[in-house]
Amino acid sequence: MVAEDDRQFLEQFQALQQQLQAILIQKENLKLQILEIDKAMEELGTSKGAKAYKIVGPVMVQKDLKKLKAELKERKDNFDLRTKTLEKAEERITKKLKDMEPRLKKMMNQ
Repeated sequence: MVAEDDRQFLEQFQALQQQLQAILIQKENLKLQILEIDKAMEELGTSKGAKAYKIVGPVMVQKDLKKLKAELKERKDNFDLRTKTLEKAEERITKKLKDMEPRLKKMMNQ
């Protein structure tokens, strides 16, 4: 029979693993969005016109090229910041999980 402390410990360990998994998924999604922005900025960089189109919902809207580039840069900066925040949380949770491993191994050997 598992002691109450051990049960709570296992629940905490599982919760941390789930948090880590959620963080990894969010990070991957952000990386994909950053990649899309990079590709869009690259295409805009080769554009010879002063205007470009932006998809807003089901509609394409014509926008000034400089404004569109600024919007994309701002979005990318925000995604980069969120990625760094997620990386710090990932490091913190990974450290907690590693700190918990000795007790977990001891529990498994009982």
